[in-house]
Formats: sequence, structure tokens, C-alpha cells
Amino acid sequence: MKSAVSFIALSAALALASGSAALARTPPPAPVMQYGPAGDYPVTIGDPFTIDGVTYTPSDTMNYDAVGYAQSGEGAGVSGAHRTLPIPSYVEVTSLDSGKTIVVRLDRRGPMSGDRLVELSPQAWAQLGLTPGAKSPVRVRRVNPPEQERALLRTGQMVPDRMDTPPGLLAALKRKLGIVAPAPVPDDTAKPVPPQVATTRPVVIPAKPMGRSAAKPATAPKPAPLVKAAAKPPIEESRMASAKPEAAPKPQPAKPEPVARSASSTGGSYVQVGAYSSRDRAEKVAQSVGGSVSAAGKVWRVRIATSGKADAEAALAKARRAGYADARVQHVK
Repeated sequence: MKSAVSFIALSAALALASGSAALARTPPPAPVMQYGPAGDYPVTIGDPFTIDGVTYTPSDTMNYDAVGYAQSGEGAGVSGAHRTLPIPSYVEVTSLDSGKTIVVRLDRRGPMSGDRLVELSPQAWAQLGLTPGAKSPVRVRRVNPPEQERALLRTGQMVPDRMDTPPGLLAALKRKLGIVAPAPVPDDTAKPVPPQVATTRPVVIPAKPMGRSAAKPATAPKPAPLVKAAAKPPIEESRMASAKPEAAPKPQPAKPEPVARSASSTGGSYVQVGAYSSRDRAEKVAQSVGGSVSAAGKVWRVRIATSGKADAEAALAKARRAGYADARVQHVK
């Protein structure tokens, strides 16, 4: 009996030992990447570091707003690299050339060389519409997007673009960066339409002779003798003598129809809102201020037609209230 009990105890001990060995050989489960709100924590600040002789001190700056140049680098999704902002954090990046603004998730330190302000992933670079390899001026402003947009950016997706920055603010940001604004586009590009002269000749109806000479052939009448010219002829003969064939009137060229001319050819004034390299951008601006778009070389101008000084001042105030601080009144001589 004791042998049976000992055998059972020994078997149980062996089974327990073999199970423990199997558990020891099983690898631990792989860590799961967190895409939820916990994916933004913990936030890393880090210690100061030096790049090309310049020391950068990371800090948790909530109202960060700076201008500089962006470069294209590595990274997944709509992400970027920054030297001092917390990792991770979220920023709005605005192209100072087009005014387009996107939201980017900063998830790494960089750029690790040069003096660029921010490094963008290929997808973020494409969404902002920047030219590959170009030196692109940008504005970087820290924001706190809603959790729905954070979740999209954590999974590598893009969020809707923000509202385009007005040209007046873009010009101020460029001046802050040291970029000189281009010279204004000349206003003498509009040419008056030449009047069209009619080429058809008018139809002239010859006048009929008066009195009894109507039945005679159309020949020049003989002049009356000088002796009879002194006598007073009868009324009917006097009319016949004085009646001469009327000369056919010379055809006159048809007067051209009046041609509508623009303010640049007839004189007056208009409000010049701005000039843009993109026609779509110019049409959006024209729609917001009630103006019109016209081509001028390689740019598209947005102008508001005015009929007088008071109208021009009202249109100028409307454009500046819409954010276009560089709008101005142009007088055409």
C-alpha cells in the first residue's frame, strides 16, 4: 500500500516539474504598441545637447511659436523632429510660401545637423505641398488638438488641413525671418481693345430727277441760255432748271460700337488685394473679398473694382478686415 502511495506522489512531482520546465521555455509575449491616449505618455523632455557648436535645452513650452526653415527627413506617417519641444507633442506647420497649414506629431529629436527648425517625414512634406529638396520657410506653433485627431496621427494618418494663413500675416512672418517681399506687379498689363471698323460698303440709292425730266434718260441736262436766265421763268420750268442730279453721297465708315474698357484703360481706381502663383489660391481670396482674378505674367492678381474714392476706401477696409493687410488702392491715369 505504501509503495502505491509513494508511486503516485512521485508521479505528481515529476508532472509538476515537467510543467514548470515547459513554462520556463515559453517566451514572454511581445509588447503591444499603444495607439490610445496612453501612446502620448510618458512625455520626454531630455537633457541639453550640442549640434554644430550650438547648445539646445529641451523644455515644455506651451506657447511655442517660431519661424525658420524645414527639411525633409525620415519618419513614418505625418510626423516630425524638433530639438527642444517635448516628445511627443503636436504642432501646426505653415508654409510661408503658400499659407497652407497642417498638424504634425513630433516623435523624435532633430534635425541632428545644420540650422533647420524642424524635420518633416515624407508624408508630412507631401501634405504641406513642399518641393522636394527645397529650402522651405515655415512657421511652427505648438497646439493641443482633440483626441480624435491625436489618434489619427498616432496611427500614421493625416488630419484635415487648417485654414490658410492670410497674405498679410505671411508677409509679416517673412519679414521676421528676413525674407524681402517681391516688388509689386506693374498695373499696365491690361491693354485696351482696338475698335473694329466695318468693312462692308453702305448701299446708296440714287435720287430720282424731279418734274418732267423723270421720263427722260438719265443724262446731264443742258444749261439754259444766258438770255433766258434773266427772264422770270414759270414756276414749273424754274423748278426743272434748278433741278440737278444729286451727287451720290460718299460712303462713310460705320461707327464702331462702344467697347467696354477696364479701369486700367479708362481711368479710375481699384483695390489690389494681392498676387499669387496659384490660380486656385487667387480664386479663394477673390471669393472671400468679392473681387476678381486676372492673369499677369506668371502670377494671378486679385483686385476689387471701384467707382470712386468712397467706394475704393470701403473696398480697401473690407479687404483688410478679411486679413489682407497688404491691400492697397491703385489709381489709373
